[in-house]
Amino acid sequence: MDLRKLKKLIDLVQESGISELEITEGEEKVRIAKQLAPAAAANYLSQPAGLPAAVPVAVAAPAAGEAVAEALPAGHVVKSPMVGTFYRASAPGAKPFVDVGDSVAEGDRLCLIEAMKLMNDIESEVTGTVKAILVENGQPVEYGQPLFVIG
Repeated sequence: MDLRKLKKLIDLVQESGISELEITEGEEKVRIAKQLAPAAAANYLSQPAGLPAAVPVAVAAPAAGEAVAEALPAGHVVKSPMVGTFYRASAPGAKPFVDVGDSVAEGDRLCLIEAMKLMNDIESEVTGTVKAILVENGQPVEYGQPLFVIG
């Protein structure tokens, strides 16, 4: 991807209210995400010699994910397959799909994730009991973020 295009995309993310942008052109894929937590460490892309300076792009610190994994109860962790908004129920005020202590079978709906105005069902990958719900209703979630623990 052209460096000028990349710079324009970075500027778009910085100026808009979005926190993440992912673009795919052919076999090239670019993901730009704002880092909202000021305390988290930032890693920057290195710049090849001879090219104009680029705006640094923050990359998530792996230490934060490791700390979360250690604090989870034992069991199968259901992770978010996409970036979006987490919903425990099909509508505001409706009964949640699952609560802690509920038994679930493989394929049962656990939650919805809204991404780009589309509602995506997230189903259980295993049979067991919901041990923990790790995300609050209406909270934004990242790709790979733990959502549930099923034991």
